[in-house]
Amino acid sequence: MQELLKRISIEPVVCFGKPCIKGTRRWVSMLLDMLASGMTVDNVIHKYPYLTYDDIWAEIYYGSLMFNDKYVDLKSF
Repeated sequence: MQELLKRISIEPVVCFGKPCIKGTRRWVSMLLDMLASGMTVDNVIHKYPYLTYDDIWAEIYYGSLMFNDKYVDLKSF
């Protein structure tokens, strides 16, 4: 699972420092909102074809860690 976190980046000059899928401007929170609103993983990938299934699993994993009050230092990945 830790390998998935390498797909997430937080850079102050990209998307106001919000967690994003590395190399994109797609916020983790935005993609989680899409899934929460009923979109399927396939719907998200169809809408954003540059994303992969591993990108989606990475953001779900990251979101679950943050929900559990765990700070994730992405610089260590």
